[in-house]
Amino acid sequence: MKTGIVVFIAVFQSILLAAHFFVYETWLHLWNPGAVSWLAGSTAVVFLLGVSFVAASLLSFKYWNGVTRVFYRTSAVWLGLFNFLFLAAVGTWLTWLTQRAFGLPGHERFIVGAWFAAGLIAAAWGMVNASVTRISRVKVSLPNLPAAWQGRTAAMISDLHLGHVRGATFARNIVARVRQLRPEIVFLAGDLYDGSYADLDALASPLRGLNAPLGNYFVAGNHEEIRDQGGHLQAVKNAGLRLLHNEKVIVDGMQIIGVQHRDAAHPERLSAILKEIAIDRGQPSVLLVHAPDQLAIAEQAGISLQLSGHTHRGQFFPWTWLTKRIYKQFVYGLQRFGAMLVYTSSGAGTWGPPLRVCSHPEIVLIQFV
Repeated sequence: MKTGIVVFIAVFQSILLAAHFFVYETWLHLWNPGAVSWLAGSTAVVFLLGVSFVAASLLSFKYWNGVTRVFYRTSAVWLGLFNFLFLAAVGTWLTWLTQRAFGLPGHERFIVGAWFAAGLIAAAWGMVNASVTRISRVKVSLPNLPAAWQGRTAAMISDLHLGHVRGATFARNIVARVRQLRPEIVFLAGDLYDGSYADLDALASPLRGLNAPLGNYFVAGNHEEIRDQGGHLQAVKNAGLRLLHNEKVIVDGMQIIGVQHRDAAHPERLSAILKEIAIDRGQPSVLLVHAPDQLAIAEQAGISLQLSGHTHRGQFFPWTWLTKRIYKQFVYGLQRFGAMLVYTSSGAGTWGPPLRVCSHPEIVLIQFV
């Protein structure tokens, strides 16, 4: 393992442990430990919870069995719940300090109880919300659209993150929903896998059920690049998907271009690839690229519509706020960048905690008009 990765894991784990004990001490200090004395000897439990997600993640990169899947799923759910407990602890202290500063009435138990109850409710809602996939319908008007494409529909899927949390059953359900929509073409914008060690062919096999008459096109995301990219991409091909590897295909006058994430993330590489592809500005074009980055380069190259995922729309606060700061209006939905349209999907799956609050999983149905 590279030194940089080891340092990152160590720093991340230290922060996570410190946050766990912050929440623990908040509860003990403000709830009155005398009433729940059994908590006083539970520091070992707090420590184990604090290291559980990192430990499960490391195991998931080496093992694929029932034990590691259950361990990873459990730790991922806990991490999502803990996110809201941490926010509850911060809210508790802010409320308590405000109360003290202004001499406001209030009971410490009520304050901590109300905040922690709100955190539990938010996490529970997040789990439910993340399990309900919505259909987002958008209409797109592109210049020079051939008559053959008038009224046609395309389904777009991104970020399934198949692996230790979501498996073949989840993929099968997504495929069933797509088939019900009866799109003429399907676009998959990366992160089919979560990057952990897994039976890649078994996870992707349900995608054979995609039967769009004009084809099913896939472009690699960053999670296909975490491990051996060749294995992931071969599994994609085995599932019957058309892998677009920095190339262009023309379907009834529509240029469909796919650039893998490791190249699209670098301005120089993306610019060179799009130049080599030689986009015809007289025909409409769809660029499949995992992340909504380098928009100026795509627009200058003559792309009509860029389809991306990656952001997950943050999944839940505070990450919803952070991704909005990074990607601005392109964090989600249909937006315009100069002469180019951009649709960023919130994704069908989740990474890490299987929770979504202020975001939702989706399949996008695009109608060309």
